[in-house]
Amino acid sequence: MPTDPIDSQPTDPAPDRSSRMARTRVKICGLTRESDVDAAVAAGADAVGFVFHPPSPRAVTPEQARRLCERLPPFVSAVGLFVDAAPATIRATLDQVPLDLLQFHGDEAPAHCASFGRRWIKAIRMRPGIDPMAERARFAGAAGLLLDTFEPGRAGGTGQRFDWERIPPELAASIVLAGGLDPSNVAEAIERVRPYGVDVSGGVESARGIKDHARIFAFMQGVNDGDKRR
Repeated sequence: MPTDPIDSQPTDPAPDRSSRMARTRVKICGLTRESDVDAAVAAGADAVGFVFHPPSPRAVTPEQARRLCERLPPFVSAVGLFVDAAPATIRATLDQVPLDLLQFHGDEAPAHCASFGRRWIKAIRMRPGIDPMAERARFAGAAGLLLDTFEPGRAGGTGQRFDWERIPPELAASIVLAGGLDPSNVAEAIERVRPYGVDVSGGVESARGIKDHARIFAFMQGVNDGDKRR
């Protein structure tokens, strides 16, 4: 019987997914202006973040965030950042703003984070002695962890990086890396840490709450450069 030419072809082993070049996801956080949302989208951001924490210079109201979300095309996610907010405040925000993901950036308990019927991530500020693996187990219901710099009295947006060597290698591929990232160091961060995603706010600003569009594009170029080297 003649051999089927298809069957006679050598079979390659299944590709090793770990050897494929992964694309690092990017969130631009702390957006307050329509032009900044447009710049983040044009640069290729996967997600944009809106801060619902009144003490922050990057805070927006639900009405402002709703208008900003109207500018988002399909497949760009809207993330709402909350810091120890009351459940009623979060629910009122969700009634007004079409958020795809919640980000809890304070001392919220797992049950609180999981109580709103939305996917969520938990920010972990890398204070001395904290164990990221223990936090991953504690917040097992989270879609992921965001690791950020710890500074007493500040919930985030410090502009400072922490020691990336503190990130366990087995956790790196599932975390979002934040803290002091900017166009000058994001490629190095991706090459060294190999995170799932990166989060930037102050590193692409000309003033707090005011994004610098050239820096947004430069940051995205840095991400692309890092992906080529990871």
